[in-house]
Amino acid sequence: MSRVLLVEDHARLAALVAASLSAAGVAVDTLERMALARAALQQHEYAALVLDRGLPDGDGLSLLRELRARGERLPCLMLTARDALHDRVDGLESGADDYLAKPFAMDELVARVRALLRRPATAWQPLSPSFGDVSLRVDAGEIVCGSESILLAAAELQVLLLLVRRGGETVRRAALEAAAWGFAEAVTPSAFDVAMHRLRRKLAAIGSTLEIVNVRGKGYALRQTEMGR
Repeated sequence: MSRVLLVEDHARLAALVAASLSAAGVAVDTLERMALARAALQQHEYAALVLDRGLPDGDGLSLLRELRARGERLPCLMLTARDALHDRVDGLESGADDYLAKPFAMDELVARVRALLRRPATAWQPLSPSFGDVSLRVDAGEIVCGSESILLAAAELQVLLLLVRRGGETVRRAALEAAAWGFAEAVTPSAFDVAMHRLRRKLAAIGSTLEIVNVRGKGYALRQTEMGR
């Protein structure tokens, strides 16, 4: 199931949009501020972004410009009450893939989001981040070390992706859970522990010199094992 990030501070509208997309088979994480959206985009691989311009902490367009400046090609549908021609042009030239003025029909929004999700994979290339002696093939859902590779479950992929992107920095457990299961799902302690156990075994199975360590009271991090030093 595709997961979309919705950034909208109007609670009722956000709930209606999320419900409409969910009914269409699209998983939705809903946030109301750009600062929260920045963190979420670092923690999770989203298929698309639905972004309001008028947010409590600024113009959503500035967040989109930041993403495009970093080379992020995440498809974005911009929502706004500003329907002047120059506003639409400004949004599209800043990197929005589509632009929908408020008020809008929910059926139209769902159709536009689904159109973004149907775009060919060549429209945005999955990242293949690496750290230490491993790299992730996000599109194939596997981890690679030298000539060895192994498939990862969806939750395992998202957890390891965040750890790899942080490059050895400690990541809070809550952030790893949000990356793997989203903000709306309740994650049992056993589900998280099982995912971490399997990841550790898979790193060892492909001969990596990395290990996932528990930094007491702070979270988890990727570190070199003694043999890798």
